[in-house]
Amino acid sequence: MNRLQVPTIRLRAVNDRPIRADGAYVLYWMIAARRSGWNFALQQAVARAVALDRPLLILETLRCDYPYASDRLHRFIIDGMVDNRRAFADRPVHYYPFVASLADDDQQLLLALAEQACLVISDDFPAFIVPQMLADTGKSLSVRLEAVDGNGLLPLRLADHAYPSAYAFRRFLQKSLPAHLLTAPLADPLAATQLPPLESLPAAIVRRWPAADLDALRRDGGLADLPIDHSVAPAPAGGGSTAADERLDAFLESRLDRYAELRNHPDEEVTSGLSPYLHFGQIASHAIFATLSEREGWSPDRLGPECRGKRSGWWGLSLNAEAFLDQLVTWRELGFNMCAFAPDYRDYASLPEWARKTLEARSLDPRPVCYTLAELETARTDDPLWNAAQRQLLTTGEMHNYLRMLWGKKILEWSPRPQEALRVMLELNDRYALDGRDPNSCSGIFWCLGRYDRPWGPTRPIFGSIRYMSSENTRRKLRLNRYLQRWGDA
Repeated sequence: MNRLQVPTIRLRAVNDRPIRADGAYVLYWMIAARRSGWNFALQQAVARAVALDRPLLILETLRCDYPYASDRLHRFIIDGMVDNRRAFADRPVHYYPFVASLADDDQQLLLALAEQACLVISDDFPAFIVPQMLADTGKSLSVRLEAVDGNGLLPLRLADHAYPSAYAFRRFLQKSLPAHLLTAPLADPLAATQLPPLESLPAAIVRRWPAADLDALRRDGGLADLPIDHSVAPAPAGGGSTAADERLDAFLESRLDRYAELRNHPDEEVTSGLSPYLHFGQIASHAIFATLSEREGWSPDRLGPECRGKRSGWWGLSLNAEAFLDQLVTWRELGFNMCAFAPDYRDYASLPEWARKTLEARSLDPRPVCYTLAELETARTDDPLWNAAQRQLLTTGEMHNYLRMLWGKKILEWSPRPQEALRVMLELNDRYALDGRDPNSCSGIFWCLGRYDRPWGPTRPIFGSIRYMSSENTRRKLRLNRYLQRWGDA
């Protein structure tokens, strides 16, 4: 088997245009898997370049007109571009980072480069603006556009429908995943690869769309001239593959051994903190799984023979490792499954019928208080714990996993209608969270309204049979003293 071969189930032809065998290069348009290794799309691009004996041009673009474009999100992505520039230096590729300052500049550059390409390869991603962007681009190109699924351990198109619960999806995953664990992407698809060099791009293209000055953009004020939201400041944590690897190492070294027991306690700080890096494709779930497997001395023969959908025991790993993998694989890929098979995944109408019925039956119940979006956004409620979670989000772009559930439940309680609660949750999460706009992040919000859950009794005002959470119960159950000291009301 060719070591560069990508499983066919992960490949999708976006258009029916031909491959131009006499093109000047193979073009990889990097938009979601923003990393130099463990990347099926890059691997496919390398394979195509080798087969065609052509140079490989890697174009990583950052548009200025995506929803919620801000200093925070731009800076995180640009940090990753710096890492990619370093990773591709002295490798047999031509890396071209481009940060648009005008709407559609990135697309015009792509189309200009595609005019001389054999074909274009890009990242498949089932959420946010990517599906429409790929579809529109495919129609505009005169050459073939291939999209490559590198989103998770399980190929997206292995399923044929959206699963209604983690249990149902876990059963499917346990039955299907073993065959795909042996076809992981290469850690370094450019290793031992010889490709013809691409010395330069046409001067006219470089003049009109110059490569981004990444170092200047990262300096204080470097983003000021871009037409993005400057009120959302960069997060304290930097982006990029190097930062992602450091977080993974720290998690495995000092947090994993306490994960199963303590991950819900904000004071203990044992969560991985990897979701922003997974969202921007700066680390791959395959890479995380490989590193964890090596640490645990795992091999595929340790997988359990029974596929009953249990949360632990199937992987053949430690209790803590299995608890972490249930989040990384089951819950994360369940969200991707929903986005892939339910185009309305962000709409209120996509909630389970039982959830909509119970919410609508209680929609006229009096609310204890209704806060405006501005009051919620600036953490001006009478609930100190909720305010603390919102302040953490505003300041860092991250929120403790358990508190995000409470955060959403309280927004439901404080909103005049459940539809308004959903709108507010999506707005705050997508604007401020580094992992907002992600399938997994979206799953967490919709879970607050009943997705992937079941009816709970007794029925309550406002919630009906939706699972209820309160700040009072949360404070009794969790260790929160240090968290509240850091993020609580002054």
